[in-house]
Formats: sequence, C-alpha cells, structure tokens
Amino acid sequence: MHLRNCHNFHDFRRMAKQRLPGPIFNYIDGAADDEVTHRRNTAAFESCDLVPNVLRGVNGIDMSVTVMGQKLGMPVYCSPTALQRLFHHEGERAVAAAAARFDTMFGVSSLGTVSLEEARRISGGPQVYQFYFHKDRGLNREMMARAKQAGIDVMMLTVDSITGGNRERDKRTGFAIPFKLNPAGITQFAVKPSWAINYFLHERFRLPQLENHVDMGGGVMSISKYFTEMLDPSMSWDDVAEMVQYWDGQFCLKGVMSVEDAKRAVEIGCTGIVLSNHGGRQLDGSRTAFDQLAEVVDAVGDRIDVMMDGGVQRGTHVLKALSLGAKAVGLGRYYLFPLAAAGQAGVERALELMRMEIERGMRLMGCSSVEQLTRQNLRFR
Repeated sequence: MHLRNCHNFHDFRRMAKQRLPGPIFNYIDGAADDEVTHRRNTAAFESCDLVPNVLRGVNGIDMSVTVMGQKLGMPVYCSPTALQRLFHHEGERAVAAAAARFDTMFGVSSLGTVSLEEARRISGGPQVYQFYFHKDRGLNREMMARAKQAGIDVMMLTVDSITGGNRERDKRTGFAIPFKLNPAGITQFAVKPSWAINYFLHERFRLPQLENHVDMGGGVMSISKYFTEMLDPSMSWDDVAEMVQYWDGQFCLKGVMSVEDAKRAVEIGCTGIVLSNHGGRQLDGSRTAFDQLAEVVDAVGDRIDVMMDGGVQRGTHVLKALSLGAKAVGLGRYYLFPLAAAGQAGVERALELMRMEIERGMRLMGCSSVEQLTRQNLRFR
C-alpha cells in the first residue's frame, strides 16, 4: 500500500498495520477492557446530523481559531501522545514539523521520545507540554520550570490517569517499556524485520523528559511501574491549584468529563479543559467527550476554553464538535497511524486531508468562518 492511496483514517490504519509488529500496532489501536468506549467515541458522531444552509455566498474559508491564547490555522491540533519513536524513528520530530507546516498546535508528552526543547526548535508554532502529577512535588516544579525555559506556551496536565487502564491487548503480547515480550509478542516482531532494522539503525530509544528522574534502563522501570510508583493517585484540586499558580500562564486539564469538574477547573484559574476519555484507554464504559460536550459548554464555555478529543476521524466530526461549542479538537490515533505508516510525510498527508475535509464541509454547510457554525446546524437523532 502506498501513501498516495491513503484517503482516510482506515487507509492509514491498514498501512500502519502492514508495517508495525503486532504488539506495537495493538498498543496504538487498543483500549481498555472490552474497548466499548473506544468504539463509541467515533460512533457518537453518527447520532448527530449536520443541517446545511445553501446560497450563502461562501467565497473564502477562514478555519482559524484562537484557543488558550494560541492562534491556530485550523481547528484541530495534534494531542500529545507517548512513545512516538517506537512507531516511526522520526517520532515527535515528524509531528512537530507537520504541525508547523499546517500552522497548528502540537504537544510533547512526559513520555515523549524527543525532548521538548528539540521539538520547540523544529516548530515555532504553539506547543503544549503534557505531564502527569508526581508524588515528588519538586519534580513537578522542575518539569514546569524546564517547560517555561524551553518556551512552551501551554501546560496540559492529564488528570484521568492516576492508574493505568486495563489494556488487555498489551497483556496478551507482553508489551512493556523496556520490552518484556512473551513468545507470542516476539514472534510478531520476527515477521516484521524492516521495523526492527529501522529501529536499531537509529539512535537509542530514550524518554528525555524523564531520564534525569527515572531509571528506565536495565528493565528497572517499566511504563506501568512509572504509573504505579511515581504518579500520585491522591492528587487533589488543591494540588492542581498550586501548580496553576506556579505556572502562571495558559494551563489546561486533559481528561475532565463532568460539569462539576469543569466548574472547579474555572475556579482554580485554568484557561482550558479537554473533555477526553483518553481514547477509551482508561475507564471503559465512560461517556464520550462528544456526548458530554454541550452540557459542559453550556456550564462553563463563556469562562474557559473547552476542547475535546476522542474518536475524531473526519472533518465532519470536527464541524459537529465546533458547532456544539468546542474551541478546537484534538487528534490522536488520526495522526499516529500515518506517523507509523510513513513518518512526517504520513502526518502531513493526514493533516492535509483533514484540512481539505473541514474546508469542503464548511463550504457545503454555507459557513465561511468557524464562528458561523452553531447548534442551529445540528440535529440529534
């Protein structure tokens, strides 16, 4: 399969599946428990119909948005995700360069495989740093100070991961960092030698955000141990309020779902929230961000920037979320499969397809700017 024959999310997913060893493909593709929430994330958009207006004299299309003080050329951004150099040796470098080319925001994860400083050098566009709350408060402050020094625009604290989700696909293959594969997993690597050659020909796999703080070498610290031993499950609103004050800038909570929590985020001075169920990878059976969006926007949308992610595969999905009041929409697997399939060229093709779909959709909706997308344009079945 060739990149030019990829026309949508499913094409990129197929191409990634051809290239990646099974355990790595399943790490991206999989979710928690029965993967019900993962499937519902995309299905939720299907219960909502667009109602277009015609003859509106749409000439130019302005799809730019401003979110958390950042001007984006399109209303989608690349959500921070972990371990990207496992999927393709370019990793976060590819995503940073592609996001810069499309004038949008991207994020580097605490579990990123390229340093946030290097990503900052690649892209002059808005960059978020996604991090987790550690038991060691000094480490939290050190990470924020480092981000400030690197010129990061937005801090994004993930709040739905105080314990890891039950990802059974990873258990079946023994997927862990460092690799501790079982025989089934090793066999799946053996049948994809090109991935292994590529992986070993490039620089050593690292987690630059954590390597001064966590010994990941010699099998001492796996990602699951990082979650169970380093992160603080007793994290509270008071703890986060302190961090918001310490950062003193754009601060966003990712993984908020309830109206009550959205209101608390406003009270402690956050400037943004991302409605998210972590791509269905944490609490299976949890509500989808799209289904929860209107309720949260109605409660706090005039006081804080509300974003969402989860299951977004089409430009029309983005238009539906924007019509409900989301300020911008996060992409995850949508750019990870193209990254795995073809590196930077893959991410750029995926973002180009998304840009074209949003533009075409806006023309067909009779809207020349994002502000013109309202709930008048939607009907729920």
